[in-house]
Amino acid sequence: MNFHEVRFPASLSFGSVGGPERRTDIVTLTNGFEERNTPWAHSRRRYDAGLGMRSLDDIETLISFFEARQGQMFGFRWKDWSDYKSGAASVDVDKGDQVIARGDGAQVEFQLIKTYASGGFSYVRPIVKPVLGTVKLGLDQDDMREGVDFEVDLNSGRVTFAIPPAEQVEITAGYEFDVPVRFDTDKIQTSVASFQAGDVPNVPVVEVRV
Repeated sequence: MNFHEVRFPASLSFGSVGGPERRTDIVTLTNGFEERNTPWAHSRRRYDAGLGMRSLDDIETLISFFEARQGQMFGFRWKDWSDYKSGAASVDVDKGDQVIARGDGAQVEFQLIKTYASGGFSYVRPIVKPVLGTVKLGLDQDDMREGVDFEVDLNSGRVTFAIPPAEQVEITAGYEFDVPVRFDTDKIQTSVASFQAGDVPNVPVVEVRV
C-alpha cells in the first residue's frame, strides 16, 4: 500500500480541527417514520491541517511534508490530539486501559482495539498505528514484557504473544496511537500577505483504511 510510516509534525497537528465522520442513509417513509442504515462499519476522521500553521516556517514545513508525500499519493501518520490514547487523555497509558480479547489457549495474535461506550452501547475501533514504545500488555493484570513475552507490529496494530494466553485469561492493553491519513487535496495554495493578515491555507486531511 502507498503509505509512509512517518508522522505529520505533531506541533502542527496540535492546532488542527477535525474528528470522526459517519455516513448514514436516511429514508423517510410515507407514514413519517424513518429507516436509517449505514454502509460504514467504522467512522472516518477528517482534519484541517492548515489551522495549525502559526508562522512562515510552519508553512515551509507543511509544503516539504506535502511534497514528500506527493500530495494524495502516499498516506502518513497523524496525531489526533483529542483522541490518541487508550485511556483518558489526562492520565498516563496503563496496561489495563482496554480489554482486547480473552485467551483460548491456542491463539497468539490479537488486534489492538479501543472501545467507545455510552448509555449501554459501544463501538469497537481497530487500532492499526500504535506508537513505538508505548504499548503495554497485561494478562489478568500481570505485566507482559515487549520483546520477551510479546511483539507488536507498528504497521498493523497486531500483537503476538510468545506463548498462547491461557483459556479465559483477560488480555488488556494500553498504548498511544496515530491515525492513518492522507492529504485530501493535490494542491496547497499559500499567500505570504494573506497569512500575515491572519488567513491560513486550507489543508484537508482524511483517514484511510490500511
